[in-house]
Amino acid sequence: MSRRNGSDRPGMKGPAGYLAGLSPLGPSQRQLRVGEEVRRVLAELFARTTFRDPDLADADVTVTEVRLSPDFKHATVFIARLGRSDIDALLPGLKRVAPWLRTQMSHKLRLRVAPELHFQPDTTLDYAMHMDSLLKSPDVKRDLDAQHQGDESEDEPEV
Repeated sequence: MSRRNGSDRPGMKGPAGYLAGLSPLGPSQRQLRVGEEVRRVLAELFARTTFRDPDLADADVTVTEVRLSPDFKHATVFIARLGRSDIDALLPGLKRVAPWLRTQMSHKLRLRVAPELHFQPDTTLDYAMHMDSLLKSPDVKRDLDAQHQGDESEDEPEV
């Protein structure tokens, strides 16, 4: 089998991993570079464009990351709304304007094929805030303080 389709690589399970650009080797330098260019162009389009779609008329969308498939035909776009958690309501509207965004992106980027856009909510900020709240909880602080005191007593020399 050829390496191009990714089927001979261990860990590449199903089309979702392929579309997200996930592989055990990680994304290539070109995937990262083109993904960052796609992110920049999409962020510019979202900042300067007012959409006719009523769901997107007053939406401020932040493009946090773009992952390209190894063949550069699919791009998974992670989006967030800073300070708001209602990003799931925008996904149908974004799916409707994806062909138009793809056309606009093809005018600004010099790629052989403009990637098909797939939008996903970015949950990393929510996850980070959850982990921060867990680390600040009294139970974890107590455990960390007890562990820290145990480490200090081991460092003291015996007399």
